[in-house]
Amino acid sequence: SGCGTFTFLSSTIAAISGLLMGYELGLISGALLQISSILALSCREQEIVVSSLLFGALFASLTAGFLIDRFGRRLAIIVASSLLVLGSLILLPYESYEILIVGRIAIGISISLSSIATCVYIAEIAPPHRRGLLVSLNELMIVIGILFAYISNYALASVSHGWKYMFGLVIPLGALQAIAMYFLPPSPRFLVMKNNDEAARKVLERLRETSDTTKELTVIKSTLKDEHQYSFLDLFRSKNNMRGRMLVGLTLVFFVQTTGQPNILFYASTVLKSVGFQSNEAASLASTGVGVVKVVSTVPATVFVDQVGSKTFLCIGSSVMAVSLVTMGLVNRNIHVNFANVCRSQSPEDFFLQRSGNFTVTNGSLKDLFVGMASTEKLSFDVQRSPDVDRTRELNRTDLAGAKSTTGSYMESGEVPVVLKWLSLASLLVYVAAFSIGLGPMSWLVLSEIFPGGIRGRAMALTSSMNWGINLFISLTFLTVSELIGLSWVCFIYTIMSLASLAFVIVFIPETKGCSLEQISMELAK
Repeated sequence: SGCGTFTFLSSTIAAISGLLMGYELGLISGALLQISSILALSCREQEIVVSSLLFGALFASLTAGFLIDRFGRRLAIIVASSLLVLGSLILLPYESYEILIVGRIAIGISISLSSIATCVYIAEIAPPHRRGLLVSLNELMIVIGILFAYISNYALASVSHGWKYMFGLVIPLGALQAIAMYFLPPSPRFLVMKNNDEAARKVLERLRETSDTTKELTVIKSTLKDEHQYSFLDLFRSKNNMRGRMLVGLTLVFFVQTTGQPNILFYASTVLKSVGFQSNEAASLASTGVGVVKVVSTVPATVFVDQVGSKTFLCIGSSVMAVSLVTMGLVNRNIHVNFANVCRSQSPEDFFLQRSGNFTVTNGSLKDLFVGMASTEKLSFDVQRSPDVDRTRELNRTDLAGAKSTTGSYMESGEVPVVLKWLSLASLLVYVAAFSIGLGPMSWLVLSEIFPGGIRGRAMALTSSMNWGINLFISLTFLTVSELIGLSWVCFIYTIMSLASLAFVIVFIPETKGCSLEQISMELAK
């Protein structure tokens, strides 16, 4: 009762934001394989392409809370969808590193704004006994979006300018969501905040499919009357335990990022190439398996969260993540691959010729070679090369083959043992599954519940800022750190963070299943 067709339909349309977000986060894994070849991008430039979306997301999260609390959750989702369409359109006509950065920043602003607004909107229209299901629907949509992205990565891996099709596929869906959201009602709690009680009553009657919503409306009004007096600085004061709630929220998103899942998402194809899936198509297909596992794992978490509870799922997820990360780290210690060379091998030579053999990266010579080759080996263009580039290319093929540089930076290109290759993939899939039942959906459910309604948008925006900021830092340094300490030690660091998150959840996260937002707020205020 209280969760009729209209409530579910409204939540589903709002959760399309999650589908769009997941697609945008996942597609760069495969698109990067083509873009880095066509534009001859260095490792650092690839990190910047991935992280440009996060720059936009971080910027948006700093202002999104004010926009959501001032103008409403529904309007914020409409603006976000429109901006995603605009950002995608910017990318299509050009093959330019700079335009790619600008378009990805616009998309980052869009998904950051929509991720906050969607969770708040769904939490505020959902009845207490179905809030876990409906809010987690957004996370389910995110992982479905990631799966669609990986499927498109595989399908378009060998298509000329396939990356443009990847970026363009979201445009119709983004436009449809913006139109559909216009016809949905605002959040009843937002209407009460704006002193529009009559409109709030009508919206509640539609959502609950009953004419008697007096009791729920009275509780919302009495609670928001007190909560509406909060200022932003109250988030850092002891008033109603706001400082404690804020620390719980910030620490939770810290563990979402530092347990490593975002890098697996962004660099899935690159990681899989490093453990033996040699071709772009093979790596993209294996990463599609990652997307399937995310969807399959998120479904039971979404369906049973209201019965089992978010805290239980968080504990299970963190425990299994730690075990799978240890396994992944031990496997990768036996695969002797210099990870940096894997990303540098996304060159036109590897992309078109799939050349085998050992090579070494010297100070800029290979980068110069790639830049020269980019203009000669694009699919249908034939531009005259300079003699210097030809000489550099010949030197790299002869003098550097099989050699090691003075810094010891090299890659063994021999076949990775089949057992290790598949064990690495299996542990990766278990790790992804564990995140998808724990920190993935449950952290955002908890965040949508623990803050008072009058300042919920700004509180969510602050935690989102930390989320995107840490995501940006980790993504900007992942390839660099993997080169310095090795992929196995990166996995061991993520293991330690997973165990720390388990301890944090057990001690600090409250169980909220079956409680209304107002009941949760009153309990936490103590």
